[in-house]
Amino acid sequence: MDNSQKEKHEKINYVEFPAINLAATKAFFIQAFGWDFVDYGDGYSAFSNQGLDGGFFQSTLSSTTANGSALVVLYSQDLELSLLNVEKAGGIIVRPIFSFPGGRRFHFTEPSGNELAIWSDN
Repeated sequence: MDNSQKEKHEKINYVEFPAINLAATKAFFIQAFGWDFVDYGDGYSAFSNQGLDGGFFQSTLSSTTANGSALVVLYSQDLELSLLNVEKAGGIIVRPIFSFPGGRRFHFTEPSGNELAIWSDN
């Protein structure tokens, strides 16, 4: 095992989300954050270079903290602008901006109902 493999060994490498409406979810992330996707068939779309690679799979479920899901948190240099971008792209703010030790953040759901958060240290 070389050093780059050792650094990756047993570290989080990929994340997958369910998507009730895969097309709307992709459109949201493209508009709100400029993400790129690669489709693998009709029921799966992958993203990369977003801090952590991952994908969305067609499902009847969504991922929220209320149902026990882990919370994926994005970083922003301009939290208010990120909030506006989320709203313009059709996201729903489920927890408005609040302070916590170390910064501020808000939670939102995207069109398939998955909950994510965005935080900033300023």
